[in-house]
Amino acid sequence: MRIYRSPGVGGQLGGPIMQLSTRQRGRLEESRRGSQELGFTLLETSVALVILMVAALGSVSVFAYSVRNNSAAQDRELAMGVAQHALEQLRNVPFTDASLTATAGTTSTVTRAGRQYRIDIVIADEAVINLQPTIKTITIQVTPQSAALGSVTLRTQRVTLLGGPYR
Repeated sequence: MRIYRSPGVGGQLGGPIMQLSTRQRGRLEESRRGSQELGFTLLETSVALVILMVAALGSVSVFAYSVRNNSAAQDRELAMGVAQHALEQLRNVPFTDASLTATAGTTSTVTRAGRQYRIDIVIADEAVINLQPTIKTITIQVTPQSAALGSVTLRTQRVTLLGGPYR
């Protein structure tokens, strides 16, 4: 234990001698040192902000990527629905209907959920017997107009109930 004189009037030593414990002595020496290490410096704060900005920008880019992919998935899902609808319309007509005449391709545009889609339909006759086709291959390709996303293609075959030459 050390012995200190207490400060008198005007900060001069002159008071009675005091005995200080280790804790009190530490506080006294701390108060004499001054405030040299209080708070953060401007440089430390700037470095911390730069690190936080890099982390935030990384998460923003991941967010933008996920929004773009979700939008693309929604376009593909709607394109698949448009293709299935067009295919069902062609499945429900008789085999000899004019809408099932062989074509090199017909193109139409539809709007679903505020987005435009181009529909390309190609019908090919196969296995022609006695100048009558017995198989028709129907290919439907739907492409979203809003973005450069991939298209959806459905292909099916319809067969007639007509008998062939070997019945």
